[in-house]
Amino acid sequence: MSRNYRDHIIEGNIANGRPANAFPEAIEFFSKPRTAVVGHGAKVYRHAGLTNSLDYEVELAIVIGKRGVNIDRANALDHVFGYTIVNDVTARDLQKRHGQWLKGKSLDTSCPMGPVVVHHSAIADPNRLDVGLTVNGEERQNENTSSMIFSIEAIIEQLSAGLTLEPGDVIATGTPKGVGFAMSPPRCLEPGDVVSAWVEGIGTLTNTVVAER
Repeated sequence: MSRNYRDHIIEGNIANGRPANAFPEAIEFFSKPRTAVVGHGAKVYRHAGLTNSLDYEVELAIVIGKRGVNIDRANALDHVFGYTIVNDVTARDLQKRHGQWLKGKSLDTSCPMGPVVVHHSAIADPNRLDVGLTVNGEERQNENTSSMIFSIEAIIEQLSAGLTLEPGDVIATGTPKGVGFAMSPPRCLEPGDVVSAWVEGIGTLTNTVVAER
């Protein structure tokens, strides 16, 4: 899913010339293909021939363990197997050019995931976890999931409305402020950059950006 942290929404609105306080009224969902998924330690392609604005986004991710549809909020966590980390790598210019989320977020290697899946029993409250990201050791993002507009339960409830969730489905939950394209000047990813995304209780997902295959 996309915009879920208030301060990230504000920084994105400002960077895109929209009113700062224009917040979504409903969750904005998009999908990533399996060809985008890579693991901890894998290379992330720069895709220089396609984008001039490759960006990072640390996200807590939900791993579904129990099939369900029209899941109500009170029972949502019963369908969770565990949690992992996703770096929702995004080509900002492609996202803007195509007027939707799919293309800019679906390039090969644009979904680093890992380093492990932690069973739900080891996470007391997924809505109160510190998350963060560094590039070459420099902190870019640092927030807590308590700042999310839509909780884990709300995400599962809304996504499963009329849409069956299957075991193994992975749902990313949005990213906090500090993304590269919203900086002044923008500071997006280049070959050689080492990106480390971390979530409290799960670990650190690290990947290196490379020029091409």
